[in-house]
Amino acid sequence: MQELDRRYRDWRGVEVQVIGCDREKRQVIFRRPGYPHDCMQLLERFQEKFRRVDA
Repeated sequence: MQELDRRYRDWRGVEVQVIGCDREKRQVIFRRPGYPHDCMQLLERFQEKFRRVDA
């Protein structure tokens, strides 16, 4: 897994922190504010639903 530290916004406007990308499994791992567990989304679905927040 490639470790990352990037900010994205989901389709509802909630900002999430992307912490990693597993290219072999084609998954993006991210954290939602106030949620105690890491979340995972297939890369294709993530690209459809999330937009990168410019620093």
